[in-house]
Amino acid sequence: MDSPKNKDRTEIDPKFLEMLVCPLTHTNLEFDPDNHELVSNAAKLAYPIRDGIPILLPSEARPLED
Repeated sequence: MDSPKNKDRTEIDPKFLEMLVCPLTHTNLEFDPDNHELVSNAAKLAYPIRDGIPILLPSEARPLED
């Protein structure tokens, strides 16, 4: 059986995700469970999630490859 911590790593509450937007483009973010980050396709950035907290700072985001 999966531990609660493991479950947190692969899922995010859909209602919470609906409230989050990219701080640069103000567009919706998509959850990437493989990399455990929030993706802004409009800004071509991936924001990390650390200890269950989205870090929506452009300086902390990873640029997406084309």
